[in-house]
Amino acid sequence: MSALAVKDLSKAFGGLKVTRGVSLDIAPGERRLIIGPNGAGKTTLFNLITGELTPDSGSIHLFGQDITKTPSRQRPHLGMARTYQIITLFARDTIIHNVLLALLGLSTARWNPITDIKHQGHLVEHGRAALERVGLAAIAERPLSQTSYGERRRVEIAMALAQNPKVLLLDEPFAGLSIDERRDVHKCLMAIPRDVTIVMIEHNMDVALEFAERITLLHFGEVIVEGTRAEVVDNPRTREVYLGH
Repeated sequence: MSALAVKDLSKAFGGLKVTRGVSLDIAPGERRLIIGPNGAGKTTLFNLITGELTPDSGSIHLFGQDITKTPSRQRPHLGMARTYQIITLFARDTIIHNVLLALLGLSTARWNPITDIKHQGHLVEHGRAALERVGLAAIAERPLSQTSYGERRRVEIAMALAQNPKVLLLDEPFAGLSIDERRDVHKCLMAIPRDVTIVMIEHNMDVALEFAERITLLHFGEVIVEGTRAEVVDNPRTREVYLGH
């Protein structure tokens, strides 16, 4: 059974076709890299998979379950989590509070309007454990506004991991990072156990190729090359539309 199966997924905005019959079959535990030039439809594909956009046609299955029409708010309960290309965190809150908000979305405590999540011991413990996984537990009480860009990227990853996902979607986790920050984020990702399937969009090929086992190349919303690292890098179409030689 596939961890994530996308079949003939298409989406258009007016006359602009952003994804055109995209199909993916991602095995449990796989590390899949999605690449393509700007405008290839990569983030739109993620938004379709997570339910933030509704496909015009096609289907999405998560471990065999058809989730094509499942609301986006329910998909984390089924084992799906993601990060975003543009960091979307609460800068005035502490690191731990940001992680607790992610956990609250999966807790029945979210229905209580007077819940003080700081006093939800099991959530706090879980949140700190997630920060430990990304090397930020020591600064959990620091306001997010006092952190570096690379630390904020790791906070986003901690928020996603705190939800115990089976499938984790990462949208350009290395974007804008320094060499040292890329090393820290790469270390976090390599430590994620194989019971989590990871699909990653990334432009930094040096880091991404080391991480990925299979690669899918999108161009104008279509899959034009797919295979192992060696197969995709050596394919003339890859050099033509993405590597530039």
